[in-house]
Amino acid sequence: MVDRDRIEEEIRQVAYEIYVHSGCLPGRDIDNWLQAERIVLERYGLIKREEANVESEVKEVKKRKKTECKTKTPKKASTSKKGKAKTKKTPRKTKK
Repeated sequence: MVDRDRIEEEIRQVAYEIYVHSGCLPGRDIDNWLQAERIVLERYGLIKREEANVESEVKEVKKRKKTECKTKTPKKASTSKKGKAKTKKTPRKTKK
């Protein structure tokens, strides 16, 4: 009998590897999870293998060069000494 917690943890690890190796693309978490779930469940024989060779798919995911996930952080507005955000001052037009 296979431990459900062990399988879920393995699915989580494979899904993360897929995420990292695919360039940390946001919004693909469900696709990554489902792919990882299929890989792991087929590995344990809990679902029938599809025509694709699962082991070669796992090796391909692991073989890809690991990349660091870089998140973009918004730049903070520069502040003056008083703690207020600096704004560009434009000269006022005077009425003649």
